[in-house]
Amino acid sequence: MSASSQGWLGWLRGATPHERRTLLAGSLGWLLDSFDVMLYALVLTHLIAHFGMDKATAGLLNSLTLLASAAGGVLFGFLADRVGRTRALMGSILVYSLASGACGLAQSIVQLGLFRFVLGLGMGGEWTTGAALVAESWRAEHRGKALGLMQSSWAVGEGLAAVTAGLLLGLGTVALPHGWELPAWRAVFLVGVLPALLVFWVRRRVREPAIWRERKPERVPLARLWQPDVRRHGLIATLMNTAALFGYWGLFTWIPAFLSLPVSEGGRGLTITQTTLWLVVMGAGKWLGYVLFGYAADAAGRRRSYIAYL
Repeated sequence: MSASSQGWLGWLRGATPHERRTLLAGSLGWLLDSFDVMLYALVLTHLIAHFGMDKATAGLLNSLTLLASAAGGVLFGFLADRVGRTRALMGSILVYSLASGACGLAQSIVQLGLFRFVLGLGMGGEWTTGAALVAESWRAEHRGKALGLMQSSWAVGEGLAAVTAGLLLGLGTVALPHGWELPAWRAVFLVGVLPALLVFWVRRRVREPAIWRERKPERVPLARLWQPDVRRHGLIATLMNTAALFGYWGLFTWIPAFLSLPVSEGGRGLTITQTTLWLVVMGAGKWLGYVLFGYAADAAGRRRSYIAYL
C-alpha cells in the first residue's frame, strides 16, 4: 500500500520493531552529533574573547573539524564493515561526546583545535554508520522516508543546542560546589558529554542489519569504488555534496556569531534570547525540508528529488 493510502505515518506504524529501533538509534545519533557540533558555533564569540582569537583562527578551527569529519567518515566506514554498524555507531558517539566535553577543559587554542579535530572524527563516523544502519535495515519502499526522518533529527539537535547555549550563556558563569565558578561557555561544552549515555541503549537494544549479519566474510578492495559501474555516480554525488556542504557550513558556522556580535563588529547585535529564537525557527525549516524530501525520494525517485533539492 502507498503511504497516502495508509496515512502519512502508516509506513512508520507498519514498521518492524527492528526497523523502529534502528531508526531511533540513527536519529538519536544524528541529533546528538548535531548538538555537540553546533555548540562551537554557539559559543564562538565567547571563545574569541577568552582565547584572544581572531576570526581567521576561529574559522580555521571549524575547518579542522570538518576535514576531520571526512577522515572519520572513511575510518568508521572501514570499521563498520569489519565490526558491524552498531559497534561502529557506538564508537563514533563516544568519540564525539568525550571530545566535546574535553573542549570545555581546553586551556589553549592548540588544545581546543586538537579536541575539535577528534570531535570531527566522531562526527563523520556517526554520519557514516548511522546512515548505513538505517539504510540496510529498512525496506526499499520506505527507505527514503526513514533516512529523511533520521536526518531531520539534525535540525532538532541544532535547536536543542541553541536552547541549551542560550540558557547557560545567559548565566555568565555556573556556580560549582566550594564556591568555584565555571565560565558558561565551558559548561556548554561539558553538557556535550551526555550523548555518551546513548551507547548503553544501543548496545542492549539494537542488533546488526541482516545484510551485515549474513554477509560473506570477504575483503572488498578500495579500488572497487573506481570501477565503471560505481565511479561515475560516486564522483558526481561526492562533488555535488562537497559543494553543498561547503555552502552549508560556511553559512551556519558563522550565523550565531553574526547575530550576536555588536553592530560595530559587523554583527546584528541581537540578544541571546533573540539569537536563540532565530536559530530555532531556522531549525524548524530544516526539519521540514529533511522530512519532505524523504517522502519525495520514495514517491518520485532519488534522482528527481536530488535535482529538485539542488
